[in-house]
Amino acid sequence: MTNGQKTILGCSVVSYLLVLYSFFRFNLWMILLFFILHSLVLLTLAFLFWKNSLEDNDLIEMQAKYQKIAAESEMAAESLQGKLNDQIRLCEKKDQELIDANLRIRALNEELSGVRASADSAKAALAEAESEDSYEALLPPIDPNESPSETIDIIRIAKDTISELSEFAKKVNLNIVLSAPDDSMLVKANRGRIRILFRNIIDNSIKYMNRSGSLLITISSIGDDIFIVLKDNGNGLSEHETKHIFELNYQGTNRVSGNGLGLTQAKAIVDYYGGSIYAKSMIGRGMGIYIQLPTT
Repeated sequence: MTNGQKTILGCSVVSYLLVLYSFFRFNLWMILLFFILHSLVLLTLAFLFWKNSLEDNDLIEMQAKYQKIAAESEMAAESLQGKLNDQIRLCEKKDQELIDANLRIRALNEELSGVRASADSAKAALAEAESEDSYEALLPPIDPNESPSETIDIIRIAKDTISELSEFAKKVNLNIVLSAPDDSMLVKANRGRIRILFRNIIDNSIKYMNRSGSLLITISSIGDDIFIVLKDNGNGLSEHETKHIFELNYQGTNRVSGNGLGLTQAKAIVDYYGGSIYAKSMIGRGMGIYIQLPTT
């Protein structure tokens, strides 16, 4: 109750007492006067209470509107917080993808360094071969702790080499498939050199395909010999060019960047282990490399 309401209520009580007093005095004019005064006071008090009630209703309505606005604001804040959390998770995912990409780039750079080192070694071997006119000078060096000839699983080495070059193959949409009747085939040779043999031939297909395609590697054994066929479905070469692909620095008409030692070094490895290698190709029908290696 406000101060004004309290004052009017006090006046009402006083006017009522005056009305009672006038009754006891039996004065009609006094009764009428005080009764009218009392009625006016009551009407004023009723008006004040009615006005205060309207103000209370407005206040309640304003509070309801405020609560509604507050609830809507809270919902909007929750929605924005959810969107912000989604953006944070997306940024974290992008950061992780960037970290993974950097790790892959680092791994590829390390692999590239190894390839460059191998290329430098091959160039040195080329210089020696040109002076000695010998394929044997192109043989890749072996680890001092390894033997030039030991029993190795040629299927395992082929799979490892395919896995090693899978990223490069994907970039040119080359699908490499290995087919063999057995999970393991043993041969007498050096693990590192046989790995380079596969690597050089597969790398040759990757560089010269010039279109999406496949490379089928078939490994089989007949008697005391291992037979390896690497056949792609690229553009191929003419019969004349095919005859020269194992020669030093020969790259053919579809030349690309490289040192031209890959297939020459592959022939040197096969020759060293008493095997044979030849190529068969036709324009538009891909390239096939055929290798025979003795198992002992």
